[in-house]
Amino acid sequence: MPTPNQKRKGSRQKILEYFLANKGIVVNKDQIREASGNVSEWARRTRELRTEQGYQILTHHDRANLRPGEYLMETDKRLPVMARDISAETRAWVLNRNGFTCQACGAAAGDDDPINPNRTVRLTIGHIVDKSKGGSDDRNNLRAQCSACNEGLQNTALPNPDRIHLLSQVRRATIDDQRALLDWLNRKFG
Repeated sequence: MPTPNQKRKGSRQKILEYFLANKGIVVNKDQIREASGNVSEWARRTRELRTEQGYQILTHHDRANLRPGEYLMETDKRLPVMARDISAETRAWVLNRNGFTCQACGAAAGDDDPINPNRTVRLTIGHIVDKSKGGSDDRNNLRAQCSACNEGLQNTALPNPDRIHLLSQVRRATIDDQRALLDWLNRKFG
């Protein structure tokens, strides 16, 4: 029994210690659950290590060679966690406002990933003016981005095309592409 001065380790700490001891090795959900002390919230604690503490714990969403239920911590180097203060309500509002479409490349959630054909596009929330350049978490400074664009932009934000430029691009497109665009707009806005 621990003395009063010794704190019991929580499940998140146990999971972190397990990942650190198995750095560079693919582990599965059963191993993580066991390392956590068989708590039912092991998956949530693992996500918290990623999203709230910045540990680079990779899943099949990040690497095509990982199967669902497999995890990999390649390094103990932590990334800065900047978007954690964005509420679920704000995330949903931004995704809905942006039509569940990446505002950098135009890919929609569930489309085939252009970088890795074994995956589908996963949307995240990105900053228009990056936090490192003074941007805020205000919903007017947020936009939907696919994970590839969000990770690849590296603090360079592409401007949104203005209406005149956008219309000029549509006029330059082939008739077949213009019809495809019209069909898409009709489906989207009916």
